[in-house]
Amino acid sequence: MASTSASSVQKSFKYDVFLSFRGEDVRRNFVDHLYHALQEKGITTYKDDECIEKGKRINDQLITSIEESRFHIIVFSKNYASSSWCLDELVKIMECQNTKEQTAYPIFYDVEPTEVRNQTGAVKKAFAKHVGGSRSSVLSLDRLCSIVPSASNGFTANLENKDDVGRWRNALKESAGLAGMELKNTFNGHEAKFIRQIVQYISLKLRLINLSIDGKLVGMETRVKNVVSSLEIGSDDVRMIGIKGIGGGGKTTLARAVYDHISFWFEGKSFIENIREVSKGSPSGLKKLQKQLLKDLSNEKNVYLTSGSDEKNLMKKVMRSRKVLVVLDDVDDIDQLEALASELPWFKKGSRIVITTRDEQVLIAQRVNFIHDVNLLSNEEAICLFSRYAFGREIPVQGYEELSGKVVHYAAGLPLTIKVLGSHLCGRSKSEWEDALERLKTIPLKETLEKLELSYNGLENDQKEILLDVVCILKGEMKDEAIRILESCGFSAQIGLRVLEQKSLITISSIDGLRFHDHIEEMAWNIVRHFHPNEPSRHNRLWIKEEIEDMLVNGLGTKATKSIKLKNTDLHPAIIMKDGNYVIATGDYSHCWSSTPPLPPR
Repeated sequence: MASTSASSVQKSFKYDVFLSFRGEDVRRNFVDHLYHALQEKGITTYKDDECIEKGKRINDQLITSIEESRFHIIVFSKNYASSSWCLDELVKIMECQNTKEQTAYPIFYDVEPTEVRNQTGAVKKAFAKHVGGSRSSVLSLDRLCSIVPSASNGFTANLENKDDVGRWRNALKESAGLAGMELKNTFNGHEAKFIRQIVQYISLKLRLINLSIDGKLVGMETRVKNVVSSLEIGSDDVRMIGIKGIGGGGKTTLARAVYDHISFWFEGKSFIENIREVSKGSPSGLKKLQKQLLKDLSNEKNVYLTSGSDEKNLMKKVMRSRKVLVVLDDVDDIDQLEALASELPWFKKGSRIVITTRDEQVLIAQRVNFIHDVNLLSNEEAICLFSRYAFGREIPVQGYEELSGKVVHYAAGLPLTIKVLGSHLCGRSKSEWEDALERLKTIPLKETLEKLELSYNGLENDQKEILLDVVCILKGEMKDEAIRILESCGFSAQIGLRVLEQKSLITISSIDGLRFHDHIEEMAWNIVRHFHPNEPSRHNRLWIKEEIEDMLVNGLGTKATKSIKLKNTDLHPAIIMKDGNYVIATGDYSHCWSSTPPLPPR
């Protein structure tokens, strides 16, 4: 049986933030407000007067707490450098800063970075008590090194004279050179706004870190960064972007990760899911979605809408009053956008709208600022995601490596397929895995097919026919040749192929010709074979050499057959001209033949 034991490669931290500060300067004002603002955002924060346990030596517990914190916020105030405890904390913080897993973030409260770096002005005055004398109340170098094992190497390699004063000077100098914030130069010294920005910065960093350790979000960190970059959060305009891709390709997952990552920047937020399904599920579907959007953005439990003009006016009023983040998931019709996010002037400056869809034309018609194509998972990412669902770890367990590779190869980077198969195979024996893989050769995965068939069912009839011909007959054909063949059969091929490309059903390459995902191919084959899986003569398209030769040589052809792929067969096209059938035969004879005048598109 496959093991489900878990493993972790990420270091965990007890605290998100450690606050280092001089109590007499800022404990009851700035730091107190900062601490509570961090806590309110769910950021676990260490503040010594909140966390020190009675009877513990303050040094040992502080050192441990610094080591167990991911971020260290150092609040430099006028008397910070007068405290030996603060300076010892700083030495330890700077040591942790060099581990790459922990980050120090200096805040210059009422001193300037140059004063800290060079120990001048108020910092020089505060530091003076340590210069030229000993300190009975301060830990000796030997004692500190016993608490901080690496204090005798690494960070302390550059210390002046290897004494306390030298260590502290170096720590002050190095920390002042880090990226941080200065109160007097930020928001004109307004502490409330200053604190809000600090909290937003830490929140943003923590959310990005969480993306890399969430087992459900393999490979998401770079993808989220790319989308966030295109949103240009810092700009004051209204931006609308799109995320498009194949069904089951991870559009919703990516949009949700972006939403969770940046939503704290906004005054109002709403994530509206399953728009296609809800809007078309009932006559009142769109109004239901409008109510949900208004409820989310206005924080009102009950929203009442009457006429069409009433709802749009109310939406404009709410959206113009606050900076909002709106995600509209699974849009497939411009009417849905007209109802939910018709025009940019609806929104207050700084607002952001993200739209996910399978149809690029919806985004073009909406004139979005940027369109992202969802990138399917790489082989390495796919193995990692599959292993997490199948084994509860990042790599396959011993003995299952080859079988896992076969599953991932079948999934071809599609996250939905990987998750479904990983969950399905979890805890099963090797023989059961082998049976499941063998079954997939003839019976496609139901969940994947259902997801992809939504795109197929949304096509016009002639577009469906073009897709089936492209997948079953014209795979790899160059665009111009495919257009020639399809047009000679009565199809509007140029617009038809473009629609299929925009709906993420096919790709068109100047090198590889017409291509598509393996599961699109699987879906098309299943549609053709569905009603008569074991009777090729009753299929309207034939592409398997053995079936074609058997049918033609043995005279099994019927009027049901419309298209035949002759590539790699030794049969002449004339052999299939029977019963006036309308046929596309490609390969060595890429033509459209018919013994009757051209028929309208099938």
